[in-house]
Formats: sequence, structure tokens, C-alpha cells
Amino acid sequence: MTRRVTVLMGGFSAERDVSLNSGAAATEALRASGHTVTVHDVTRDLDALLRVLRESRPDVVFNALHGRFGEDGRIQGILDILGLPYTHSGALASAMAMDKPTAKAVFADHGIPIAEHVVVGAEAFADPGVEPMPRPYVIKPLNEGSSVHVHVILEGSNALAALRQDWPFGSRAMVERFIPGRELTVAVMGQGADIRPLAVTEITTARGFYDYDAKYVAGGSVHTLPADLAPDVATASLDLAVRAHRALGCRGVSRTDLRYDGETLYVLEVNTQPGMTATSLVPEQAAHVGIPFPDLCAWMVEAATCDG
Repeated sequence: MTRRVTVLMGGFSAERDVSLNSGAAATEALRASGHTVTVHDVTRDLDALLRVLRESRPDVVFNALHGRFGEDGRIQGILDILGLPYTHSGALASAMAMDKPTAKAVFADHGIPIAEHVVVGAEAFADPGVEPMPRPYVIKPLNEGSSVHVHVILEGSNALAALRQDWPFGSRAMVERFIPGRELTVAVMGQGADIRPLAVTEITTARGFYDYDAKYVAGGSVHTLPADLAPDVATASLDLAVRAHRALGCRGVSRTDLRYDGETLYVLEVNTQPGMTATSLVPEQAAHVGIPFPDLCAWMVEAATCDG
């Protein structure tokens, strides 16, 4: 069934450029599938957004926004009020997944293994002689995606001194025990009882850590699909991704990132707005299981809903 689809892309988060790429790729795929597509680069001008939605009269909104306002429940809430079906997760699931302490609390309540962590305020960085936990550990913003401003503090590293001078993401941060081992990710499709994991990808990078540049700079990382894992570890990875997706109440497509230290799998986070270019991790996994990129985008449109 062909539909009128409005693609929301761009935005004003730290992930604007990634969103523009996702939106452009989804637009091309949806047009190739016969849908009538309107594209809107979202700004802080909400009147402009509402005007575009009113004039384009979409049957479905394809949410290709990343980062704040795009995947934290706020744009989802606006679309819920308007009664417009949209792709990906709803407002509550999006907000919980984006806020790392909340997501971890949900995972812990569902018996999903997570890394030890603490949320610290600025005072934790004030004394050069005091650190929030023994090294090595990871410092993350509480509510940014795509590894934006994630730092690994290793033995002998002086990165903490620079962070004490410049932490641009509010007065708090998450400090998480660094888990050595392998970086894995699993895409999940569906909602409720109809949920399926796609595959397990292992991500390696010469940068030492899968940070923002490793994700998006050409040659920054290598994707091994399927990951070379023992069958029981692969099955457990798929199962944890489904459990995390379901625990948060996600729908549409999500991607769960994990670490494997050789003995235990840990869920790091669930991305409710994963990258949607033809070479992004989720489309790679979809293609691996026989779902071409245009078909993936078309399925997301068919599965779109809202809580209005």
C-alpha cells in the first residue's frame, strides 16, 4: 500500500549530520517503494514543523531524527498529540532508553546484566585526588546517543583532567565500570509478542574504543557479520536484545549494544533510533537475514503507530 510519508530529519542535536544521512537514505528507499514522501529538516521552529505536517497530511511520519528531541520522547509526544503514526518507539520507551540511569534501572529490574555504574555530580570531579571508581572506567553523558562524548579513563590516562575543565553535558555524568572484551550489537524488530532479533554483529576498531568517530568516520570500524561466537553466546546475545527491547516497551526497530568479556554478556544500552543508511548496522543485519533496505523502510512504515 502506498502512503503519504513525511520524513523528519536533521534536527539540532549533536547527531544532526548522522540524521541527515539517515533521512536521505530512508527517503530514497521509500520513494523507490512508491510512497509519496515529504522531507522536513527539523529546527527549533515548531510552527514550521506543524505547518509542514498540516500541509503534507502524512499517513505516517518516518522519524529519522537522532539524539535529543529526536529519540528522547519529545518529538514522539508531539506526534502522539497530533494523532500521527510514526516509526520507531513511542514516547515513554524512547525517553527511558535515552536516559541511561533509567534504562539501567529497567534492565536490572528484568534481570538483564549491566555494568556497575554511578551517577555523579560536578563535585565528583572537583578534587584531582579523588575519582568516582577505580580505573578503568567510562564517563558518559546521561542522555546523549551515538557514543557522543564517551570517554574511557584508563590507567595512566590524563583524559580526566581535561574533562574536569570542560564537560558540556550538564552538571551530572554517568561513570560505568569499563568491561574489557568484545563489542557486539543486535538489531530487533517488532513489538509485543511479535518481536524478532536479526543477527549479532561484532564491531572492532583500531581506535581502541567504539566512540563517535569510530562509528561515523570512514574506516573507523570493522563490522563482522555474523559475529564469530560460540553458538550459545550468539543465542544469549539475541535473547538479551529481545529482553531489553521488550523491557523498555520498544517497537519498530531498535539496536542493543553489548559487551562480552569472555564469560558474561552485559547490555550497555538500547538505541531506539539506530542509523538508517544502507550501510548502517541495522540495515546490514536486515540484509543479512534477507530484508533489503527498501523493504526494511517499507516495513517500518507499515508498523508505524502512535499513542494518541
